[in-house]
Amino acid sequence: MISQTDIFHARILIVDDQPVNVELLEFLLKSTGYKAVSATTDPRVVADWHRRQRFDLIILDLQMPGMDGFEVMDALRPLEADAWLPVLVVTAQPDHKLKALEYGARDFLSKPIDPVEVLTRIRNMLEVRLLHREARSYNVRLEQTVRDRTVELQRFRSAMDATADAIFLLDAASAELVDVNEGACRMLGYPRDEMLGQTASRLGLGTQALLRAQAHRLDDYAAAIGQPRTPELAEIELMRRDLVAVPVEIYWQLLKRPGQAAVLLGVARDISERRHSEELLQHMAHYDTLTGLPNRTLFFQTLADAIALAQEKSWRIVVLFIALDRFKNINDSLGAALGDELLRQFSNRLVQCVRLRDTVGRVGGDEFALILSMPRDQQDAVHTANEVREALRQPFDLDGHPAVLSASIGIAMYPDDATDPETLLKYADTAMERAKQAGRDGYRFFTAGMNVQVLARLDMELALRRALDNDELLLYYQPKVNLHTGAIAGAEALLRWQRPGFGLVFPSEFVPVLEDTGLIVRVGAWIIDAACKQIGAWLRGGVGPVRVAVNVASRQFIEGDLEQVVRSALVRHEVPPELLELELTETALMSNAERTIMVLTNLKAIGIKVAIDDFGTGYSSLAYLQRFPIDKLKIDIAFVREITTNPNDAAIATAIISMAHSLKLRVIAEGVETRAQLEYLRRSRCDEIQGYFFSRPVAPVDMAVLVESGRCLPVDPSAPNQPAQTLLIVDDNPDILWSLDQLFQRDAYQILTAGSATEAFELLALHPVQVILCDQRLPGMNGTEFLGQVKDMYPETIRIILSGYMGLDAVLDSVNRGAIYRFYTKPWDDTQLRDNIRLAFHHYWLMHGSGRRVGQPDEDVTALQDVK
Repeated sequence: MISQTDIFHARILIVDDQPVNVELLEFLLKSTGYKAVSATTDPRVVADWHRRQRFDLIILDLQMPGMDGFEVMDALRPLEADAWLPVLVVTAQPDHKLKALEYGARDFLSKPIDPVEVLTRIRNMLEVRLLHREARSYNVRLEQTVRDRTVELQRFRSAMDATADAIFLLDAASAELVDVNEGACRMLGYPRDEMLGQTASRLGLGTQALLRAQAHRLDDYAAAIGQPRTPELAEIELMRRDLVAVPVEIYWQLLKRPGQAAVLLGVARDISERRHSEELLQHMAHYDTLTGLPNRTLFFQTLADAIALAQEKSWRIVVLFIALDRFKNINDSLGAALGDELLRQFSNRLVQCVRLRDTVGRVGGDEFALILSMPRDQQDAVHTANEVREALRQPFDLDGHPAVLSASIGIAMYPDDATDPETLLKYADTAMERAKQAGRDGYRFFTAGMNVQVLARLDMELALRRALDNDELLLYYQPKVNLHTGAIAGAEALLRWQRPGFGLVFPSEFVPVLEDTGLIVRVGAWIIDAACKQIGAWLRGGVGPVRVAVNVASRQFIEGDLEQVVRSALVRHEVPPELLELELTETALMSNAERTIMVLTNLKAIGIKVAIDDFGTGYSSLAYLQRFPIDKLKIDIAFVREITTNPNDAAIATAIISMAHSLKLRVIAEGVETRAQLEYLRRSRCDEIQGYFFSRPVAPVDMAVLVESGRCLPVDPSAPNQPAQTLLIVDDNPDILWSLDQLFQRDAYQILTAGSATEAFELLALHPVQVILCDQRLPGMNGTEFLGQVKDMYPETIRIILSGYMGLDAVLDSVNRGAIYRFYTKPWDDTQLRDNIRLAFHHYWLMHGSGRRVGQPDEDVTALQDVK
């Protein structure tokens, strides 16, 4: 709105060659209140003055000598970008009025002038001029604002689209989609325009009411406390365009800006791979990798659940323990691969013998167990046992070798024989042994006469109660070794029992009795005290600081005062807390989670380290790893025993190591007995190992000798001084091995040779290998089977078949599965084979190396070398 003040302060220029006219107009304007009036009798200065002062109105006479009014308007026109000349012409000639308007004048006055008309027209023109200027200024500001907002939106859009996460912007009031980024479009498979037409609930983000409630909650939280420092994550499933669910981790944030509608921002990250890894780890830990049946851990858990339900419903449960007769003979004669195939085929037949509500599990090498729920009587168990025996009558086809088996079956019943899973399965096992003794291929029910083991157990319990009082218990120590330095990193204290009349008894024979009777609480306290006493003796006796780990049972948390036991032992023997480490099983951790967390947190606060023993055989959940104050994970020996030959065990071990390191935990592998196991774990970035390869458990004096001697692990074979390019040749023909070795010696490779898959697995664990050249016909396992397992365990290797017996179907199948890179036939052309192997190494380094060639600037010693 133009005010009176704005009009009176407008800049006005009077241009007339007659001074009297100038004075008259100047007096008229100033006397009526105009403050900024200028005048000139020289029309030639008008354009320059207007350029510098930007007059709001120019009162211009048309008839002037030297430069008339039309020429002045010509000079003014370039100065007005929008061609709006603020000119009021004064003329006495009627024909000049129309011409003046064509030249750009806004209005005109006729001479002689009428003061009232002059003031009226000047005011009207000033109002129009000032409104025009104000509108133009507003448009400029508006355009600048639009440009700024456009740049801001472009930056925001670029930032949104640059992230791989999915970003959703919703109107906080209506819960309708406002915008999404490219990540959301990729994740859910929608074009942007189509996705914006979907409802939030259709995409899986939540209902309208739920999203509004989320926005209100975030608004209330921000008003009361402020913006949260860390986002609150939630796991939901979004729905793709093709109706496939996508598990995501999402957090919400409320964006509020003055004068704008509130926006609910959701950022979602695809966790499909993480979810799959957790499920895979859980499955691997609870299911047998060979047969796919529940393993011993899951079977016991299922049996415990079945007993609990049976106790509530007053049902009966039957457990059948099945052992294959003379399986070892078949396994030894036909080989481990066909032995495994026999177990797979038998497990498939076994599943067909039971009802859907029954459970089948593999509890040992050739031992299986069944849980029969709600049987009518013993005849149901007899019927099932006979079905299992009949299922074995039909010969098994093992790669053309027919094999006939029988089974010995033991049967125990709940509640007739036992009321807990361990005892029930043990009684079924005892009955199975009696069936074997009776001539095999039969079944036996557990009876009281078979209870000799129970009596022996009772005798052991009484002897254990005396053992603690008579100082019959002692500790042995098994060293732990740091894989990065090779030096001893500590030791685990292992309980032994020097039982009178029996000699040295190992823990596996008596620790279960300690746990069942509750004696483990007293014995556990003694172990902690004895370990601290030994640590103190070493510390002050010249051996130096040795970190010792002791095993802690779940009952020590529930029934004993573990925290006080540890603190008292440390003080009594003057031992620094950092030299004591507690090892707990996953079951012990979860038996009384809240109390365990409290005790471990208090102990960790004073410097005690905490490790999970036998990791992967219990709960194996990421959730509890985050809840408990844990420093280390200990990979169970079950996953280490065949880590160099079993892809599933290798996958579990490497997954545990990777997961632990991502959680900033150290990893120790137990049961390491061979150099191959050691090197595989070292290459997999395991931190420590423990096992017979380095040392058996030894007495304290021998442990002191080990520490003082500075004994270390052997040197890492993958150290930088090793050749960069290693070729593994696998063939059961020694002459071919020799020929190929001589052929490739000219190419300066490090050459490893193996006569079987077993030898090859050993070499792969010991050495970093880039290229494998393998024959198809190998003892125990053919070439494609071997390379298929190598692909799972060493996926970065280049795998090649060289054989004269290769069928096309087998080749195509292996290539399609990615098991082999190339296949070549025997006999071979030396030059062509050398070139092909050279290309294989080149392909490897293109995929896993820098790709630079030796001899060039900044040469890479691991790159492909030119061969003359």
